[in-house]
Amino acid sequence: MKTKDLYLLLLLFLGFLLLITDTALCIRIPITTKDSTNTQQPLKIAVFALGSFWRSESVFGCLNGVVRTTAGYAGGAKLNPEFRSLADHAECVQIEYDPKLIRFRQLLDVFWSSHDSRQVFGQGPDVGNQYRSIIFTNGTEEVRLAATSKEREQTKSRTNIVTTQIQQLGTFYSAETEHQVELKTNCIVLRASPMKFELKRNPVLLQLIGNLPEEELERSSLAAKLNGYTAELCPPQTQKQFDAKIDEILKKGWPVLKEV
Repeated sequence: MKTKDLYLLLLLFLGFLLLITDTALCIRIPITTKDSTNTQQPLKIAVFALGSFWRSESVFGCLNGVVRTTAGYAGGAKLNPEFRSLADHAECVQIEYDPKLIRFRQLLDVFWSSHDSRQVFGQGPDVGNQYRSIIFTNGTEEVRLAATSKEREQTKSRTNIVTTQIQQLGTFYSAETEHQVELKTNCIVLRASPMKFELKRNPVLLQLIGNLPEEELERSSLAAKLNGYTAELCPPQTQKQFDAKIDEILKKGWPVLKEV
């Protein structure tokens, strides 16, 4: 394949990514694009705790209108909590979103459908106070929406009580990037921070976006979406778009992918 053809293929792929992410902050190529954060209406922030933040972050990353996600801790009194010393904090995900494209009410719907709100202090095999279910609110309108959604969720079953707490959002602490966790991928043990956990289990996609350093990966809109895609949690249409484009590139033999 000629160099010109490879360059054209790269540009076509970048064009596809821009269509579904509206940003190119994570692509290290000098292309001028529209920055989704540069809007007249500022982004809003929502924070939810629904079990391990590894999965929680991937749940929201692929939603239309979600600009970026960050794994971290909130809900406790301890200053500067760390993964090995959380005290009364919960693992949670911070979501930066465009309110013109997605509403807090819609994020609540995803929150309820993505975990078992009736399990006491845990989710699945993850048991402990740090995995409890919490909706963090900012303002009376969010309190009202959260309370109404909780009441609606409770009506689905009267036999078990919804354990989800509703708390005023205090300080959100981003998970420490130097925290090391083991990822087992194809019998290889890798070391990585908890940020974009699902994406980091796929070395092909990591190379596809340029093996971004931790601070760029955390802020990348594309990484947030790919994190959801890798966990198969994107909306069906977006999941299919990613599947088709990645399959196309693999078949045509993009050199970066062939090196993996």
